[in-house]
Amino acid sequence: MQIHQLPYADPGDPDVRSGTRFLVWLGRNQLGGQLTPLAWGLLLQLGIAGLPLGVGLAVQAVVDGSAHRLALAGALLALLGAAIATGDTMEHRTAVTNWITAAARVQQLLSRKTAELGAVLTRRVAAGEVVAVSTGDVEKIGWFVEALSRFGAAVLTLVAVCVGLVFYAPALGIAVAIAVPVLALAPLPLLPRATRRADVQREKAGRATELASDTVAGLRVLRGIGGEELFLGRYRAASQEVREAAVRSARMWALIAAVQVLLPGLLLIGVVLYGARLALDGRIAVGELVTVYAAVTLTHYPLRTVEEITMAFAFSRPSAKRAARVLSLARTTTVTGSHGSSSSPSGDLYDPVTGLRAPEGLLTAVVCGDPDAAGRLADRLGGHPAEETDGHASVLLGGVPLNELPLDAARAAVLVQDKDPVLLSGTLRELLDVPSSGAVSAEEALAAAECGDVLDALAQASVGADGDPMRTRITERGRSLSGGQRQRLALARSLVTDPGVLVLDEPTSAVDSHTEARVAAGIARLRAGRTTVVLASSPLLLDRADRVVLVHEGAAVAVGTHRELLRTEPRYRAVVTRETDEEPAVTATAHDLVDLEEKA
Repeated sequence: MQIHQLPYADPGDPDVRSGTRFLVWLGRNQLGGQLTPLAWGLLLQLGIAGLPLGVGLAVQAVVDGSAHRLALAGALLALLGAAIATGDTMEHRTAVTNWITAAARVQQLLSRKTAELGAVLTRRVAAGEVVAVSTGDVEKIGWFVEALSRFGAAVLTLVAVCVGLVFYAPALGIAVAIAVPVLALAPLPLLPRATRRADVQREKAGRATELASDTVAGLRVLRGIGGEELFLGRYRAASQEVREAAVRSARMWALIAAVQVLLPGLLLIGVVLYGARLALDGRIAVGELVTVYAAVTLTHYPLRTVEEITMAFAFSRPSAKRAARVLSLARTTTVTGSHGSSSSPSGDLYDPVTGLRAPEGLLTAVVCGDPDAAGRLADRLGGHPAEETDGHASVLLGGVPLNELPLDAARAAVLVQDKDPVLLSGTLRELLDVPSSGAVSAEEALAAAECGDVLDALAQASVGADGDPMRTRITERGRSLSGGQRQRLALARSLVTDPGVLVLDEPTSAVDSHTEARVAAGIARLRAGRTTVVLASSPLLLDRADRVVLVHEGAAVAVGTHRELLRTEPRYRAVVTRETDEEPAVTATAHDLVDLEEKA
């Protein structure tokens, strides 16, 4: 495949059982890309290997005083030079193409997996690890795939040189043919330790990347609590560990490189000593000695390629292992495909794990005492079990398991907004330009999410003379906005989508109570007649719900309205009003709390 043909129409279904299997799968799918640089690499290296023959023929022609044979040797050298120039140019071009196309395939696989899992990805894998896989690891994997073709050309060249020397000068050729495989395999005893050290280095580098990514993401919070120096010290310590691991790894690779230089040098000395004695005894001609000497000298180049492939494998294997781990993640563990229709089902949303049921067309609020459990429940309601053990019990929508629907149909049926939604950079119009039913306009969604102050702020920051907030650019992750403003814009984006089922996880946790009350009313008004699930513990949101479900210790234990559960369910009051056993007065004033909510 050529670069101009990227991206792939289908990057394929990778073998992610292990890092090594992933590399093998990738190399097999790059077979066409491997054969082309292999052919050019053979032209290059066989041209280099043929130089000793031309030089030997030229020397022997001078010794014999044959001008005709000297001219032929010169023509042969000129032809070999042209082959080397062409082979070197084309091998580099095709090998780099192979590298880029392999890296692009991995990038497409990662992008496809990210789109498939959505926000669940960073709950199963650290965000820093995802960054490391999609940047440095992709480069290492591409390096190994690219080096495979040059390694194949090097091995074939070594075989051709050894066989040629055996026929050309048997007395020296047999010795060289025995020694070259030994030289190629000599570093093998050192490779396990070098590989382990490379693994340690990559692991420590990955942890440092994760720490840096998480620190940058939470920089505003760190500044607020004065924790910048603490995390800076942690990153300094992590970077020093990476440096020390890199030095230890480099020492082993330097030792391997030294062996690859020392042993061919010893072979060369042995060939010269033994060949000189044979030449003095008249058993070989001077030209043959020069040819064998030059051939042994030039075997150093393909032998270094053998060293490179071992290094490339040592560095790419942990990268491939990490990529395989990310690519092995799935929406769920049991996809049967029995409901392969692309149409979105409708009906009640039911979670068999907790027993939660959200009737069609109603606003259902869910109260969980554990925020992490609420996040996992939200993921599961969207067809993305947060834990592999949840895979056996898929959420049902109208009796149809979500995990058996095609991804597009499942996404169209249920939209989940988690508690930390991400705003991509771009204008507000671009932010709200999402796939939708068309029934809800951007203006209606912004009004329901109480984004009036956000629009005013964006209008003031607008670069246009008309002060149009829809044309104002929002920075990456909305860092130019407050937490409450980001949360309301994300809510407006979800409302404009108008999915059949909307799941909101703590949609008003970053706003004040007055704004929260208006947002709750806006959600209830705009989503009237549509299935909506809100995971929250705020009385202002709960009182707007058609029904409230209490999930306690992983099971739905109570159902009713907010006011009914306040009167009858102590566990509900403990979560919503923060009541404890030592505060019985709160129970007596539950009706007063409802009155206060109505006034708010």
